[in-house]
Amino acid sequence: MIMRMNIVHGMVAALKAAALIVSVLAAAALAAPAALSSRGAAASGGALQVVAVENFWGSIAAQLGGERVHVTSVITNPATDPHDYEPTAADARTLAGAQLVIVNGIGYDPWAQKLLAANPVKARVVLTVGDVVGVEPGGNPHRWYSPGNVQQVIAAIVAGYKRLDPKDAAYFDRQRAAFETKALAAYKRELAAIRRTYAGVPVGASESIFAPLAQALGLKLLTPYSFLKAISEGTEPTVQDKATIDRQIARKEIKVWVVNSQNSTPDVQRLTDEARKKGIPVTTITETLTPVTASFETWQVAQLRALQAALAKATGR
Repeated sequence: MIMRMNIVHGMVAALKAAALIVSVLAAAALAAPAALSSRGAAASGGALQVVAVENFWGSIAAQLGGERVHVTSVITNPATDPHDYEPTAADARTLAGAQLVIVNGIGYDPWAQKLLAANPVKARVVLTVGDVVGVEPGGNPHRWYSPGNVQQVIAAIVAGYKRLDPKDAAYFDRQRAAFETKALAAYKRELAAIRRTYAGVPVGASESIFAPLAQALGLKLLTPYSFLKAISEGTEPTVQDKATIDRQIARKEIKVWVVNSQNSTPDVQRLTDEARKKGIPVTTITETLTPVTASFETWQVAQLRALQAALAKATGR
């Protein structure tokens, strides 16, 4: 019965999404003349018009572009799960006016690619993170939690700026150098400190968002990947996977439990409660900037310090 209800719910959601996409695509087509005007203004000396579908990429893009760019992020609400985001006609107009668009890809924001395809512009630069870092659809889309991938995206954004505004290439190089050596300094220190002290410590997580960071930090993520992927994609985890995590928590095989507070299902809440009852430190991470006014680096540093505190409490190191 539950499976049948899930199938019906999925069919209804798909029909609603299809209807919404049709209406939004129409808005994108209507927005095309305004987009041409916007690009003309930018070409005559105004700031480059940049749209990032997610605000974590938008924060990086804004800092790399400085006063030469104007960045708008589409998904900004910390209470929103980007996996389930439904675009609006205003989103279509925003994308239509962009000279450079940053899309995560890897199945994370497929609606954005549909909107862009409905309003193709030859001069527009579309930076798809999945293509930049070489992760195919079906892979883990949470690449902003991979420090190495973040560096690749930084390089790609700067290359896009230079392509659209070659006369300011030296300015963009200076912005990149300042961002990497100053703005990201604390972020890099926290990453190195955790890896140096806690590499090899077994941990658990509520979904796949934490997997790239766990790998970068050298932590041993014991949660079955099929469970991580199921929670991330909104599908039902297997009974076997849930039993495995129950056992890991009951036996305290994991030292810390990491939960995505923007995607807390009943299964995740139950496991989080079990971890707390067992005295396993729990720390949270989010999909998007929290608070919404944070920069990429201050957001990440705050989460890394919370993780470090949880690891210290669990291990006594």
